Amino acid sequence: MTAYEPTPPPGAPPAVYDAVVLAGGAARRLGGVDKPGLRVGGRALLDRVLGACADARVTVVVAGPRPTARPVRWAREDPPGGGPLAALDAGLRHTTAETVVVLSADLPFLHEATVHTLLATLGAAPDAAGALLTDADGRDQPLVAAYRAAALRSELAALTEEHGALTGLPLRRLTGALDLTRVPDPVASFDCDTWDDLATARARIREHGHVLDEWISAAKDELGIDLDVDIKVLLDLARDAAHGVARPAAPLTTFLVGYAAGRAQGGPEAVAEASRKAAALAQRWADEAAAAQADAAPDATRDATPGTRPDAG
Repeated sequence: MTAYEPTPPPGAPPAVYDAVVLAGGAARRLGGVDKPGLRVGGRALLDRVLGACADARVTVVVAGPRPTARPVRWAREDPPGGGPLAALDAGLRHTTAETVVVLSADLPFLHEATVHTLLATLGAAPDAAGALLTDADGRDQPLVAAYRAAALRSELAALTEEHGALTGLPLRRLTGALDLTRVPDPVASFDCDTWDDLATARARIREHGHVLDEWISAAKDELGIDLDVDIKVLLDLARDAAHGVARPAAPLTTFLVGYAAGRAQGGPEAVAEASRKAAALAQRWADEAAAAQADAAPDATRDATPGTRPDAG
């Protein structure tokens, strides 16, 4: 397991939660570009983060509406650009779960397993108001965290009463007043604040051993497919078709398997069943080819024996 592969938490499934994704920052260190729309591994940073919280009951993105890989609710702080606390308050108003995962929209290596780890950590600390990641330097990352919604609302209300508004207030005014549990994760907490950060993320996403997973995730987003399949089964099938039939049979066979599963209106089980049938067919082809070679072998041996060739003499 390499540094950027998340470790799934043990135990029960994650708690019911809502998610708030803050995606309306000014991106000043990137020259004011549309940072959530920047791509790593062919996928927008925002879509990568939305994939990590795909099992949230409700996902609220605080930003101007845009096309996304999955449906979300949109919210906006008033006035726009009012800072992270104002944005968080605006997003929270659209949530009802007792637990809220709060994320920034620039986390290229955030995975669902990391979100589940935060939820499990918070669940194991009943007196804590939240569980957040810390980065490689040990700094708190309050925008990669799971919080108890009641604690957030209470503290945001107190800050509003004290200052009259949340506009312009830094996040530390909120987190400094909360009892938080910390989870070190220098990779999942990595964010893209600069062009160098973006270049690092784009290089790391192609690390050996992960490029196929990243490609499949990107392809599913692009094609609008929400289906988990066993990649190894499909790769084994492609290998069997290439070796047992012909190399061009590999991509065509995997396409036909997907088409068959789609016509059956099935999920991963339908893909597995179609793959099993196609693999068995490829094996039958390979067995026939081997048998044909074995049948031809005695003739070849006889023809090669001295004195049996037509021109021997």
